[in-house]
Amino acid sequence: MMAHSAAAPVEQYNYDIVKKFTIMAIVWGIAGMTTGVYIASELAWPFLNFDIAQITFGRLRPVHTSGVIFGFGGNALFATSFYVVQRTCQTRLWGSGLAEFCFWGWNIALVVAGIGYTLGITQAREYAEPEWYVDLLIAVVWVVYFLIFTMTLMRRSQPHIYVANWFYMAFILAVALLHIFNNLALPVSFFGAKSYSLFSGAQDAMTQWWYGHNAVGFFLTAAFLGMMYYFVPKQAGRPVYSYRLSIVHFWALGFMYMWVGTHHLHWTAIPDWTSSLAAAFSILLLMPSWGGMINGVMTLSGAWDKLRSDPIMMFLITSLSFYGMSTFEGPMMALKSVNALSHYTDWTVGHVHSGALGWVAMVSIGSIYHMIPRLWNTTLYSTRLIYAHFFLATIGILLYITAMWVSGIGQGLMLRAFDDFGNLKYSFIETVVFMHGPLMARAIGGMFFVSGMLIMAYNVYMTLKNAKRVEASDASTSATA
Repeated sequence: MMAHSAAAPVEQYNYDIVKKFTIMAIVWGIAGMTTGVYIASELAWPFLNFDIAQITFGRLRPVHTSGVIFGFGGNALFATSFYVVQRTCQTRLWGSGLAEFCFWGWNIALVVAGIGYTLGITQAREYAEPEWYVDLLIAVVWVVYFLIFTMTLMRRSQPHIYVANWFYMAFILAVALLHIFNNLALPVSFFGAKSYSLFSGAQDAMTQWWYGHNAVGFFLTAAFLGMMYYFVPKQAGRPVYSYRLSIVHFWALGFMYMWVGTHHLHWTAIPDWTSSLAAAFSILLLMPSWGGMINGVMTLSGAWDKLRSDPIMMFLITSLSFYGMSTFEGPMMALKSVNALSHYTDWTVGHVHSGALGWVAMVSIGSIYHMIPRLWNTTLYSTRLIYAHFFLATIGILLYITAMWVSGIGQGLMLRAFDDFGNLKYSFIETVVFMHGPLMARAIGGMFFVSGMLIMAYNVYMTLKNAKRVEASDASTSATA
């Protein structure tokens, strides 16, 4: 029998916490996206609107958005940032106990917020944010997250900080700023759920969209660019195309994004100069956005053959393509003349999901597929299932966004059409009838995407099951040696 030491040696990296966040990202992805398919189906097939308040569109819509953005996306960011910072700094994650607190605190906050949404307990603002007690828990978790990440960077054995960590750090700092100021509220009582925002009227709207668009800018863009700058070069086996361009990309995004949120409020009661300023910075934002996209795509120089044999690379590069498309569409929609047509229509919904599904979800899925064999020291159960997932996801996204383009642009044109006498040509209900076909196509696109996530869950489950079987076999072999 082999002798065992009194204390097991500490592993070089803390992969246990990365594993937990990775699994929860998949769980929240399926839960949040399935909820999205159901509420999309409620709009397409009205008979699904049962007389149960908790499952109406208004209650479930924030469950879907929070579940996908903060559940799937948030857990994927915790997982990848803790993985990347350890690998690039070549040091173990600082504060393992605090990292466990982040895991449980973050996911408990999501569950409590989700239950509150179904019960109608929200701040009743644009994003239907959870009430003050959930906001406080999120703030505490976020401060601990910042501390862990910063202390790990300070312990690094490498002289420089790799660019992915710059993006992750910017995301953590900016989201802290956004979360705290957007959720400044006065609770009615210490034991009550209700609170009142410290802002009102146009100021409240501007604060919400400063938060809303910068949540896109830093949570859904800068953070996932950190993911891109690590996993694309690693999966391609190539260095970043231009490290200098990545630094320019970082600072340009950081300076410009904070100014653009008011482009969501064109043609409203806000001052005209704020609207014009937001539109100008939105157009300027196209340059650093495309600089980052080009940097990621050009990293494949000399390794394009991988797209024929590596489905993970297909996820990552396709995500960059959608990033490029949605960051062209966004500045275009920020122009006042285009916004007059697009605002309050499904075109906006299509644009959001081009970024959310095409960019955020695809880069996250590719990164998770990259991490899992390395976290569990095994091989993926089935490459063929990854191909199936990729094509289901891509078909689903294309169905979704093209349906929303048709629905949104058609809706906008009908609402702006006048007859020969200067009267509105179409009634509101006629636009609703027109939207029925695209809404059905959107729901079917969502079903395709969720089917891919279910295939991913099965593939990951079988991978971990095989890894445990091999581990048990190795343990029994060493015990008898």
